[in-house]
Amino acid sequence: MAFATAATLIPETRFKPAGFHHTIQQHGLPKLSRAKLSELQLNLGRLCNQACEHCHVDAGPKRKEIMTRETADKILDWARRNEIKSVDLTGGAPEMNPSFRYIVDAFIDMGVAIKSRCNLTVLFEPGQDDLASWYAKRQIHVISSMPCYSQKNVDAQRGKGVFEKSIRALRLLNQQGYGNTDNLILDLVYNPGGAFLPPPQPQLEQEYKQRLFDDYGIEFTRLLTLTNLPVNRFQHYLQRTGQADGYQKLLQDNFNASTVSALMCRHTISVDWLGKVYDCDFNQMLDISMAASSGHYLWDVDSESIVDGKIAVGSHCFGCTAGAGSSCGGALT
Repeated sequence: MAFATAATLIPETRFKPAGFHHTIQQHGLPKLSRAKLSELQLNLGRLCNQACEHCHVDAGPKRKEIMTRETADKILDWARRNEIKSVDLTGGAPEMNPSFRYIVDAFIDMGVAIKSRCNLTVLFEPGQDDLASWYAKRQIHVISSMPCYSQKNVDAQRGKGVFEKSIRALRLLNQQGYGNTDNLILDLVYNPGGAFLPPPQPQLEQEYKQRLFDDYGIEFTRLLTLTNLPVNRFQHYLQRTGQADGYQKLLQDNFNASTVSALMCRHTISVDWLGKVYDCDFNQMLDISMAASSGHYLWDVDSESIVDGKIAVGSHCFGCTAGAGSSCGGALT
């Protein structure tokens, strides 16, 4: 699996990062602004049973940030009043929030479609032995990181023993019908193991499906390719290896204007464990507040008034527009 092995180091160069809005204008595109809200993305906390090398959340077993039941209830009330139809639950490992199942069931009662970003190994944490069947009964759309079909590459990025546990977890999900029935969606996520862009998503998906089925009998619905953004742990890796400037230049040089209209910041509100709002998950980690609202918390936001509002951007945004583009839903073109 050559694309997931260590890439040749991109040498540091002295250059001035381009402005994201300026680049959009140079390509004759209208100013980046919000479309109608279609999804709420909730970070339920930074507690996780893993500490992956690429994690832009800096999640791990020692993190204390966790969404409280009180904050969750305020968010649920806002979602009900604003008739939210789709929610993306993330973390850390969202399942490690003590209120996770309460939150999911409350959204289901509203008729909300739910995605949950499950790291797979959480299925073997104490108290989670029924998680696969619990997900299946509620028909939750499960999205799971699987950066390679090779044990060596997965363990290098996510920790020793993670690949073996991930395979076991995928088999449990398959046994419940995930990945092989229409109403139980199991998507896997690939992100590069170094300072390079993902390969074409359709081609890589076929390779994943063949290898995982032939080697382990595993099935899944789709593969989503994500570009590593220079944020938190991955940015620290780039700085340690002398690739920070080179990687930023790679992202800028591969700017793809056709990705801009589909950027997730246009139709998603990202909410942190305290209820604060951001234009996207990456802005949340950089503490760049949502631009279109004067309120700092979700319950202060009017979902209608933010349409056509500004979006806060930075140099990291080139990661979402490089090559085929990147979002929490995979490639954009």
